[in-house]
Amino acid sequence: MARNIGPSCRLCRREGVKLFLKGARCQTDKCSVSRRDFAPGQHGLIRKKESNYGTQLREKQKVKRIYGLLEKQFRHYFRIASRAKGVTGITLLQLLERRLDNIVFRMNLANSRSEARQIVQHGLVYVNGRRLDIPSYTAKVGDEIAVKGKAPMMKRLKETNETLKDRLIPKWLGFDPKTLTCKIAQMPTKDDVGFPIKEQLIVELYSK
Repeated sequence: MARNIGPSCRLCRREGVKLFLKGARCQTDKCSVSRRDFAPGQHGLIRKKESNYGTQLREKQKVKRIYGLLEKQFRHYFRIASRAKGVTGITLLQLLERRLDNIVFRMNLANSRSEARQIVQHGLVYVNGRRLDIPSYTAKVGDEIAVKGKAPMMKRLKETNETLKDRLIPKWLGFDPKTLTCKIAQMPTKDDVGFPIKEQLIVELYSK
């Protein structure tokens, strides 16, 4: 699967906000955004007046980077959302939230979405009792998701879950920390994203 393998901290600096692409490490004093709060590159210090198009583009790029997607993948999700019933922007966020790698991240079994994606790709995740190693799988309401593996790996996952116990698990995931399983109880809402996103700007950008 294609993915961005460049420096994560440069992406946060470009958007001018912490995207927590490295999980807990983004909360330390070593965070690049905290130390250099300007865009990367030789012209990063130059403050430019942003156009309406630029504002829309930055919002789209921010959401893409939060979920670790490339342009082709993100545009595919937007096409699905635009054809579905309901508000396009909200539907887009629901599709992104219901990605299997994001669900593992929301279960507090990984520090970041990239780490959660590795867990899925290594074949540790089961959906409705069936092993699934596709991070982009879109879970449905009623799906039961479990993480299974050898004892050392399960011990590590439980330790990660304990470390991240202060991180809120959204209500749409019926998570059981004892068995590391969850059931999709309902569709996620915009509030469940936990990040200030202006999805309407993305809709306006792709509608041009």
